[in-house]
Amino acid sequence: MATHPRPAPETLPVTLADVQAAHGRISDQIVRTPTFISKTLSELTGATVYLKFENLQFTAAYKERGALNTLLQLPAGTSGVIAASAGNHAQGLAYHANRLGIPATIVMPTNTPTVKVTQTEGHGATVVLFGDTFDAAYAHARELEAECGLTFVHPFDDIRVIAGQGTVAIEMLQDVPSIDTFLTPIGGGGLISGMAVVAAAADHPVEVIGVEAELFPSMYNRINGTDMPCAGDTLAEGIAVKEPGGITSGMVKALVDDIVLVSERNLERAVSLLLQIEKTVVEGAGAAGLAALLQHPERFAGKTVGVVLCGGNIDTRLLANVLLRDLARSGRLARLRIRLQDQPGALFNVARIFDAERVNIIEIYHQRVFTTLPAKGLITDVECETRDRAHLDRLMGALRAGGYEVSTVELA
Repeated sequence: MATHPRPAPETLPVTLADVQAAHGRISDQIVRTPTFISKTLSELTGATVYLKFENLQFTAAYKERGALNTLLQLPAGTSGVIAASAGNHAQGLAYHANRLGIPATIVMPTNTPTVKVTQTEGHGATVVLFGDTFDAAYAHARELEAECGLTFVHPFDDIRVIAGQGTVAIEMLQDVPSIDTFLTPIGGGGLISGMAVVAAAADHPVEVIGVEAELFPSMYNRINGTDMPCAGDTLAEGIAVKEPGGITSGMVKALVDDIVLVSERNLERAVSLLLQIEKTVVEGAGAAGLAALLQHPERFAGKTVGVVLCGGNIDTRLLANVLLRDLARSGRLARLRIRLQDQPGALFNVARIFDAERVNIIEIYHQRVFTTLPAKGLITDVECETRDRAHLDRLMGALRAGGYEVSTVELA
C-alpha cells in the first residue's frame, strides 16, 4: 500500500496548509464535535478506542465540512450549486448553501426514500428526481450544470471537499495527541484523503487504515489491482461506491497504509454496540471503523485508535431490525421450533416449562397445514426473550428433557 518515506507534501493535490486553511474557514460554522474515549469498547477490542462523534453535526454527518469549505470559496455572484446525492452530501450542501443564501439543486435517483427527499427540501434545496441509479442522477446533474450555469459540487473528488473533510483529523489530534492510528471509512475517498494529509504531517507516526464493506471493495480493488465484485444490499450504503474518485485514489495510494474489509454482520454488531454502549445512533457507514476493530482485533491490539463516527442518518425501521437481529444473535431473543401433538393441553404443558425457566414468551405461531408432519402433528414456533445464551441453552435442555423435539430458527 503506502510507501515510506511518504511523498513530499507539495507533490500532493491537497496539502496540510489547505486543510488548516479550511479549518480556519469553517470552524465557526460547524459543530466542534467531541472525541471521547470508550473504555468499554477498548476492553472489548484490545485497543485504546477514541470516537469522534461526527454524527452530532447539524445534518448528522461530517459531509458538511467539505461542502461548506467549497461553498465559502465560490466566486461572488455564483448563480447556484448543484450536486448528485441521495445521502449526507445532499443535506450538508443544501443546509449550508441555504445559510449562505446560495440556491442549491440536488439531483436524486427516483427510488430515493421519501424521508431523504423531504429532509433535503427542508434545508431549502430544490430536489430533482431522475433515473433509477446514482450514475443516471449524476449524468443528469452534469447536464443541468451546463444548461443552467450552476456550479457542480462533487461529493468527494474535489480538492476543496477533501481539504474540508481533513479538518476531522486536525480536531482529533488536537483533542487526543496520543492517537497513533486513524480507522476511517472509505466510500469515494474524500474523508480518508483529507485525514491522511494531516496524519502524514503529524509530529509522530500515525497509521491510516481505511475500511470498506466486503460488498463494495471499490477502493481496495483500485489500490490492490483486484477485481472483486461491487454489488449487494449493504447496511453501509453511505460507502457503497462502485467507482472511487481519481484525485482520491491517487492520495490513498500515496498516503494510506492499508484497507480492511468488513462483513455485514460486523457492521450490524457495530451499530448495535454503539447504541447500547455509547448511547449514540450511527448509520452503517459511520460504524465501519468499529466493525473493523471487531473483525480484525489482532490488527489493532495495543494501538491508540481514532475512529470517526462519520454519520448518524439511519432509517428508524432499519435500526430496529439491526437491534433485534443483534439480540437474536446474542441469544437474548430467540425463535424456537417445537414439535407438538395437536391436542388439548399441548401448548399449556410447553408453556409450563417456559414459566419454570423464567423465559418470557413474546409470540406463538402454529403451523398445521404447511408441514411434513402427519395430520395430527403440529409445528409451533415460539418467539421468546432470555437473559443470555446460557439461559436459552438451559431452556432448550429443559424442553428436551420434557420429551419435546426443539430447534432454533437461525438468522442468516
